[in-house]
Amino acid sequence: MGNDKIFIGGGGLDYGEAQAMLLKYANRHGLIAGATGTGKTVTLQILAESFSNAGVPVFLADVKGDLSGMAVPGSQAHKLHEKLLSRAKTIGFEDYGYNDFPVTFWDLFGEKGHPVRTTISEMGPLLLSRLLELSEAQEGVLNIAFRMADEQGMLLLDLKDLQSLLVWLGENASDIGLRYGNISKASIGSIQRRLLVLENQGAAQFFGEPALQLEDMIATTPDGRGRVNILAADRLMSSPRLYATFLLWLLSELFENLPEVGDPDKPKFVFFFDEAHLLFDDAPKAMIDKVEQVARLIRSKGVGVYFITQQPDDVPSDILGQLGNRVQHALRAYTPRDQKALRAAAETFRPNPEFDTETAIKEVGVGEAVVSFLMKKGVPSVVERTLIRPPSSRLGPISMEERKVVMAKSPLGAAYDTAIDRESAFEILAKRANPEPEPTAQEAPREFGSARRFSGGTAWGKPKKSSSRGDSPAQAFTKSFSRSFGTQMGNKFARGLLGSIFKR
Repeated sequence: MGNDKIFIGGGGLDYGEAQAMLLKYANRHGLIAGATGTGKTVTLQILAESFSNAGVPVFLADVKGDLSGMAVPGSQAHKLHEKLLSRAKTIGFEDYGYNDFPVTFWDLFGEKGHPVRTTISEMGPLLLSRLLELSEAQEGVLNIAFRMADEQGMLLLDLKDLQSLLVWLGENASDIGLRYGNISKASIGSIQRRLLVLENQGAAQFFGEPALQLEDMIATTPDGRGRVNILAADRLMSSPRLYATFLLWLLSELFENLPEVGDPDKPKFVFFFDEAHLLFDDAPKAMIDKVEQVARLIRSKGVGVYFITQQPDDVPSDILGQLGNRVQHALRAYTPRDQKALRAAAETFRPNPEFDTETAIKEVGVGEAVVSFLMKKGVPSVVERTLIRPPSSRLGPISMEERKVVMAKSPLGAAYDTAIDRESAFEILAKRANPEPEPTAQEAPREFGSARRFSGGTAWGKPKKSSSRGDSPAQAFTKSFSRSFGTQMGNKFARGLLGSIFKR
């Protein structure tokens, strides 16, 4: 295969010729679907390997822990070694060999990877409302809270910032309500309870600093391979709404921060969204419409989005229509709903006169699939039955000891492993509730936190800002500071793609 395509699989008895995905069209998104145990995870693994070898960084969620094996090479001692070699020979994969890949482990809980953090401000009221499952009235109160934070010059970095701001909002509800509308204490109480539940689920670690810098994910190694970012999602799956909201936030950050590149020769970044149905379950139509808009627009940023799910109809039809590269593993039609999904999946492919697509989807075995990729001018290829190529990295998970070795070698540990807690809404409101005595003429002004940024002021008065930006020399602090303090008071924060698309 040339440098302009990645090898997916090949032929054999009753199979067609070799199948490859053109890198030029890899940012036009894709779908990997199939029943449990049919080989979706291995297909995801070989795609991630191929993109990395082509110099394209990738992000993927490791739901079962199996994808951690990408950090180490495969081995002849593996029980499937002979089968892997046989498959490679059958499909004509002459360059097959074992290799590891430049993996960086991430974890929202900071246990199996570098902590992933964002600030409350960057998450924004829309995604936060979805995460908390707020009603329309409660979402309105949350929007008022964000607006007041902007006007009062208070940074919202972590959960305690938002919790303290909501308390202040309730205490001043009558005055603020004259300007922004009624603020129900019942709504504030409901939001606080949901924040407590979120905190008890461990999500408090997700909000704070240092915030994730996208350039640390979208990176290549000195040998030109793309970084493989693996999110440990086994524990995260017990909080499916947090999982879906996090991935949606990350997607929105990519869109907001990456420049337009048109149609590049290869993607700038590839994003794999495993268990995709979690994004769309119980989602309002307005949210689905905006996800469709994101999928359509983010292509111009050079980002490819690949959904991995069991049934193709887990993905709304308007979004499904934008997924040009498809790998369909076996579907089992045991129920009327399964039969309907099978027919719908077959109808999305360009027919092949050599076989019946619906029958083929039922018959393909483990590690086999029916595939269709975009060809020249973006036209989908005729559907083909294909034997998926074997991976070069280890099949299955690595041990915790091996994971720790990989994490210890990561250059990003110094930037993310230690949390930073600087002055924000919580500290500012605490000082307003318990003001310091005014200094005498002989006393020098006191410094609060890392900088004397606020002094006095009424609840509605505009606080004064000093020229100091902080005294910490740490690079992580500087980067986090510039991300969250990049707006002027009175203007809205740029809170990610969905925040900007949805803002009213």
